[in-house]
Amino acid sequence: MLERGLLPDFSAAAIDETNAFKAAAKPPAAGEIRDLRHLPWASIDNDDSLDLDQLSVAERRDGGTVCVWVAIADVDALVHRGSAIDDHARHNTASVYTAGHTFPMLPERLSTDLTSLRQGVERLAVVAEMMVDSDGRVVRSDLYQAMVLNRAKLAYRSVAAWLDGSAAPPPAIASVPGMDAQIRLQDGLATAMRSQRHAHGALVLETIEAHAVFDGEALRDLLPDRKSRAHDLIEDLMIAANGAVAEYLDRRGFSSIRRVLRVPKRWDRIVALAAEAGERLPSIPDAPALNAFLARRRRADPERFPDLSLAVIKLLGSGEYVADRPGQAVPGHFGLAVKDYTHSTAPNRRFPDVINQRLLKAALGGGSSPYAEEELEALAAHCTVQENVVAKVERQVAKSAAALLLAGRAGEMFHAVVTGASSTGTWVRISTPPVEGKLTEGFHGADVGDCLKVRLIHTDVERGFIDFARAR
Repeated sequence: MLERGLLPDFSAAAIDETNAFKAAAKPPAAGEIRDLRHLPWASIDNDDSLDLDQLSVAERRDGGTVCVWVAIADVDALVHRGSAIDDHARHNTASVYTAGHTFPMLPERLSTDLTSLRQGVERLAVVAEMMVDSDGRVVRSDLYQAMVLNRAKLAYRSVAAWLDGSAAPPPAIASVPGMDAQIRLQDGLATAMRSQRHAHGALVLETIEAHAVFDGEALRDLLPDRKSRAHDLIEDLMIAANGAVAEYLDRRGFSSIRRVLRVPKRWDRIVALAAEAGERLPSIPDAPALNAFLARRRRADPERFPDLSLAVIKLLGSGEYVADRPGQAVPGHFGLAVKDYTHSTAPNRRFPDVINQRLLKAALGGGSSPYAEEELEALAAHCTVQENVVAKVERQVAKSAAALLLAGRAGEMFHAVVTGASSTGTWVRISTPPVEGKLTEGFHGADVGDCLKVRLIHTDVERGFIDFARAR
């Protein structure tokens, strides 16, 4: 982190500010704060997550319509602009998650307690209320501040296993009357919303991430962690909430920071991958056509679909943050097939979300923007740069962990998929353990998406190097 200009530790001033907080933020004396503590709110996150950013709840209405609420932690209520805590968050712009340790964007006293939507405690939140029709379309949305109460802290794995019918309901569901029906309602709603997005070209992608398994202080394994039905549930509700925030700020004449994914520059390679599978894609970027191809490949070859997904993700390129002024045309998000999209639902973990929350609260209060146009443009560019820096740190530590596991296995053969090919090198990813390394021999002619057989030739734990040679 230090080599790449990130701050692993909080300043003395930030620590002093944190220690000065005695309790979570209370409702302000001025302004309308709704009381939604009676609703059966729940959070779904990773098993060990304590920095809970959002809650959700849904309610059936007449004519097949469903009202869904997404509550977002009010981080701005304690983290004021220009404070030492804010300066740290503004510098790093995101929490850094590595195999060995998490470096939070905000002090843990805040992110896992005072600004976390923890179970059983009342918290201030910014709420996106959305009316969704039976086809999964958001027909109306509103934003406001409210008090909320998390009734059930749930985890992706156990919720997914229950929804899939392979396990009993988690204790946190079973212990809250009506929570089982509530989560099933949200699951059905999210499925309808996902179908609506896919009809417009949102891409069906499935990647495999690795999570570290420790035996005490010793790294024992890196196990694959696939997206689940519970991940999809939360993802679909958050996409809708982020869209509602973007549209609200635009309606109120406020500039904001948008999240965009431009039209892919390497569409020709995506077309070539489709051709290798016996399919045809148009010569110009076409999200609905790409999504239809991906859906067919997922049905035809589910085992290799994560490899194809990873190749497509690499070829699509990285997302970025851009400043959006009202009435100004900005690129949408190619992968999500949405035009109005931002990041606003994870303010404990991402700084762009804090910025947008401050803009939203100013709009709700009838005030002016707390950021000048030029400052928003500079912040958007800075957040994009730092996001890439954070990703590099996380990847390097992941490679060090993988190098540690692969040490002593030189000469072994692995099946791999090419994930990167440029003047700086060619990169491949193996599946067991699910890690990436450099193809240092036999890389000529290899391109993203190619499936190869490789031989491990060298590892360097300290530098995070894993080198492969192409097997003949």
